[in-house]
Amino acid sequence: MKNSTKKPSPDTTKNYPTAGAWRRIAAAIYDGFLLFAVLFVASLIPTLIVSRDALGASPGTNSVVHELNTPLQGWPYTIYLLAITVAFYGWFWRKSGQTLGMQAWRLKLESNDGQRVGWTQVLRRLPVAAAAFFMGGLGYWWIWLDREGRSWQDIASNTRVLQLPKQKK
Repeated sequence: MKNSTKKPSPDTTKNYPTAGAWRRIAAAIYDGFLLFAVLFVASLIPTLIVSRDALGASPGTNSVVHELNTPLQGWPYTIYLLAITVAFYGWFWRKSGQTLGMQAWRLKLESNDGQRVGWTQVLRRLPVAAAAFFMGGLGYWWIWLDREGRSWQDIASNTRVLQLPKQKK
């Protein structure tokens, strides 16, 4: 006879409040610093491979090279950096619903049905979030006008950002 005891279900997030604009912006800025570091390393690796000689000081003039003449420019490089950005956010959001900035500000991203976000939602959310941020944060300020407290990227990707409670010590 099988043991029919069920494991207790994980804590549901549907009762958590929607995160406010200031927390979201703070988490986005935090993540922006992390993404900058990731993109820096992602740029450094191919630069070291392609133009290792151009990185050192010039013995003839005893000066450091300030401009690299490398193929790391144009559309292929832009697509490479966009792919790194999508992988950065997609991995965090798909894994736990939280980037490091979201963890610091106790925010969690999930689908409107309470499930983890999918890649389609990630690919919808990112360009709208970038536009919302670079348009003076207008997409974030929309939270105050929307009855459900959703930003533009929430609406576009059928997701929601929840504010998690403080962990008890």
